[in-house]
Amino acid sequence: MSNKTNYSYVGIAFIILVFGIIFVPKIIDRVSDGDIVRDDSRSKGVSTSTINDNKKKSDLVYLEINNERKTVPAFSFTNQHGETITNEDYAGKVYVVEFFFTTCPTICPIMNRNLVEVQNKFSEFEDFGVAAFTISPETDTPEVLKAYADNYGISHPNWNLLTGDEAAIYKLANEGFNLYTAKNENVEGGFEHSGNFALIDKEGYIRSRKDGFGNPLIFYNGLIPEADGVDEEGMPQEITILKEDIAKLLKE
Repeated sequence: MSNKTNYSYVGIAFIILVFGIIFVPKIIDRVSDGDIVRDDSRSKGVSTSTINDNKKKSDLVYLEINNERKTVPAFSFTNQHGETITNEDYAGKVYVVEFFFTTCPTICPIMNRNLVEVQNKFSEFEDFGVAAFTISPETDTPEVLKAYADNYGISHPNWNLLTGDEAAIYKLANEGFNLYTAKNENVEGGFEHSGNFALIDKEGYIRSRKDGFGNPLIFYNGLIPEADGVDEEGMPQEITILKEDIAKLLKE
């Protein structure tokens, strides 16, 4: 090998050495200081804040109406202890909403026994709750609601059985939560109402998982006990998935 070739290799090695001494520390400093952002990377168009937000949120979707996320409207009622409870009392909590009445001879006992199972699952969580609104406020006084709570084993401090102005309750049910409620003298018990539960996140948004077709489930069927698995028509119970989704929202 000639001396000329040796000089060439020496020259190349010297250039590489100089590059390493001058530029590598600067690159490391830029990474350490956070100066290398998405424009310097291969992931152009990906927002870091969006990635971070996605890590905090679960896969549960929001109920949207006219492209706006549905939030719980303001409300103020009296609970079974005679205390005034508003939507602000549920701020920062994951909670389940139902509409019922204490003299209901059909679906309400099933719904509330199912909710007690949910309550027991999250009995130690201070950021979990239930808002149960009576659709028969004339009959369901705080004293009546307290006796009902004791009878069903309702013990979580954030489970409020709420009574108050009848018109406000019906508006909250039908417009606020889109859970059907109506008086009907021709049906057993004198009232009609949904047997579904709504699930609310810590920020007051109505949330749910997607169904098998990719559409929001919206509500959770409260009429089939978890132990039954399915009803007489083969409809699967949804108490298990309600528990799973509550756990997801509690982690957000």
